[in-house]
Amino acid sequence: MGGGTHRPTMDLLRSEPMQLVQLIIPIESAHRSISYLGDLGFFQFKDLNSEKSPFQRTYATQIKRCGEMARKLRFFKEQMTKAGLSPSTRSAMSDDVDLDNLEVKHGELEAELMEMNANHEKLQHSYNELIEYKLVVQKAGEFFHSAQSIAAAKQREVEAQQRGEGSIDSPLLLEQEMVTDPSKQVKLGFVTGLVPREKSLAFERILFRATRGNVFLKQSVLEGSVTDPASGEKAEKNVFVVFYSGERARNKIVKICEAFGANRYPFIEDLSKQFQIITEVSGRLEELKTTIDVGLVHQTNLLQTIAYHFEQWSHLVKKEKSIYHTLSMLSIDVTKKCLVAEGWCPVFATNKIQNVLQRATVDSNSQIGTIFHILQTKESPPTYFQTNKFSSAFQEIVDAYGTAKYQEANPGVFTIITFPFLFAVMFGDWGHGICLFLATSYFIIKEKKFSSQKLGDITEMIFGGRYVIMMMALFSIYTGLIYNEFFSVPFELFGPSAYGCRDPACRDASTAGLVKVRATYPFGVDPKWHGTRSELPFLNSLKMKMSILLGVAQMNLGIILSYFNAKFSGNELNIRYQFLPQMIFLNSLFGYLSLLIVVKWCIGSQADLYHVMIYMFLSPTDDLGENQLFFGQKFLQIVLLLAALVAVPWMLFPKPFLLKKQHEERHRGQSYALLENSLDESDEMEVRHGSSSHEEFEFSEIFVHQLIHTIEFVLGAVSNTASYLRLWALSLAHSELSSVFYDKVLLLAWGFNNIFILIIGIFVFICATVGVLLVMETLSAFLHALRLHWVEFQNKFYEGDGYKFQPFSFASLDAEDE
Repeated sequence: MGGGTHRPTMDLLRSEPMQLVQLIIPIESAHRSISYLGDLGFFQFKDLNSEKSPFQRTYATQIKRCGEMARKLRFFKEQMTKAGLSPSTRSAMSDDVDLDNLEVKHGELEAELMEMNANHEKLQHSYNELIEYKLVVQKAGEFFHSAQSIAAAKQREVEAQQRGEGSIDSPLLLEQEMVTDPSKQVKLGFVTGLVPREKSLAFERILFRATRGNVFLKQSVLEGSVTDPASGEKAEKNVFVVFYSGERARNKIVKICEAFGANRYPFIEDLSKQFQIITEVSGRLEELKTTIDVGLVHQTNLLQTIAYHFEQWSHLVKKEKSIYHTLSMLSIDVTKKCLVAEGWCPVFATNKIQNVLQRATVDSNSQIGTIFHILQTKESPPTYFQTNKFSSAFQEIVDAYGTAKYQEANPGVFTIITFPFLFAVMFGDWGHGICLFLATSYFIIKEKKFSSQKLGDITEMIFGGRYVIMMMALFSIYTGLIYNEFFSVPFELFGPSAYGCRDPACRDASTAGLVKVRATYPFGVDPKWHGTRSELPFLNSLKMKMSILLGVAQMNLGIILSYFNAKFSGNELNIRYQFLPQMIFLNSLFGYLSLLIVVKWCIGSQADLYHVMIYMFLSPTDDLGENQLFFGQKFLQIVLLLAALVAVPWMLFPKPFLLKKQHEERHRGQSYALLENSLDESDEMEVRHGSSSHEEFEFSEIFVHQLIHTIEFVLGAVSNTASYLRLWALSLAHSELSSVFYDKVLLLAWGFNNIFILIIGIFVFICATVGVLLVMETLSAFLHALRLHWVEFQNKFYEGDGYKFQPFSFASLDAEDE
């Protein structure tokens, strides 16, 4: 169980050294050992039972039990949500709860809650029905009372006419029409109930058509909404009374009511019985209301008890499920007394792992300790970088492209500086930078509050990248001060401009007619360099040339990192036949262009650099004339051109032939030492075609691969350099948009001398600045900076085909959804 004292390297440039470990764990201490390793979070288990289905594994039953308990916890959470309760965060997290007892308790609580829900639904259903019944009795009673009043009035009117003196004009059949034998009168039936208001018109039409108009429908609109007994949802309804004649018509009406979801209720015409029914229903409603309230109080008390322990129970169930899931990845030895585990861990965590395993043995009262054995393997280890809350977001930017191979140079270190800086080159405005900094400062100040809350997708993304945005804002303030732009307006912050008018006639000039009258502006761009609003000659030239310088510098950094990758892996072929010719080719052309830019700035020459670079290829021996910047420039150009031409075959031809020679020497037994120094592509070829010593060496495939790599680099050197001009283009677009908003909105509104127009102008200016410049332009510059890192920078050295170190840890359990 050996292992010395190791400390984390904290080297972001290289991943932590990893080792493959085998653990032989006694059965009696297995559960506690895995639990302690989960608390530590430095061991990534390998699945030794990958050929088995989940149902064939040793601990499938325990996993199923945990899944059932998780289902009950989800049921509890749903009930708490309905009751307006949330899990308590003050409950103490304790692992001293027995899982078997907890399972029994969960079953009892689930049964009790389900019984409460069933009783509540029945009582609520009865309560809602009685409410509707009461309304029907009241409204239908009003119908009948009104009809009876009208009928009585007409009867009195008829009787009064009969007692009056008859005349020759009186109807002869009046007496026969009005005085009829009651036994011969037709008795009409009726159906009462409630129908949803949105269906009332269709309900009336269908009744009329189904009975051919032989019904009489009376409806009354209820004020407010009532709870439907069937659905339990609030709905607006109408009370209806349908009068019909005959049993056949009644059957049709009943079926139509069922189809429209109309609830039917009985009704008695006797007024005294109506009052009796309303009294009885009101008393029953009060009893049901009291019973329902008592039940809800009891249910709420039970749910509050569950809510207090919910987080503890949820954490315990998730933890147990993850432990048994991990145990199912282990293999059982032939004696069935030990479990065998294999996995990766950082070298610095060796002592910590051994200590927790020893503690698990003591706590489990096991007589045998866990055996810790380091295995030798050719398998590629996982990649593990130790990050903090500041560097993790930058590392995520790199990992989104691809995870670094084990011990591969990590671009995340340089991304911390280069990413926000390239963003700021495109976004440079110290006014906008301050706005961006204030916005991200809010997230940083409130990070404890936000980290404990569940945020929306966009808010969570912004909060996760708060330190990236902060760096972007700080660099934007810096580049904005260099560009001398505050919402596109130049200021003389560090002193007066170095330029002035040679005579009073050019007082309002911006560039033309100006001469240098004092010392150079001490920091950044001179305010006069901004020129007119339609033309920015000096600043544009500066930004364009600066983009080339930054691009060439970053591409050189990428090639240098490829050297460190090759040096670290001991790959001399890559150093000699990839790193050196790439550096020579890139700097013979674009490195030389960068040199010319710097020299031109230093001596203030008016040489045409486009002409110099074009005729360096077309007529390298011609005299440079006025475009010569320094002595010996013509000779240097010829040397650099020849070096660039030589670098191309240097990259293409030597490596395939040397690989073929190494392959032949290995298989003749003359050289085994070169095996460790062979190229990665050669190793991949060996794996691809098998490890047999008689395998034929595919020289043509190696050569074609090298040809593609050479062409890709040569063309990429040109296209990547041109791609960095996006720094200039995006910076120009940002500056022009900002100036348009300032001139055409803010200044235009100011010129009207009207407070109302000024307020509108300020509002539009703020909305345009925030919406376009601080949101859309920020996103645009972010994506372009991302592309420059992923394509132009990382393709020089970064393969990104590794896999992350994902240790077994309980730290992220609470963030996972079951």
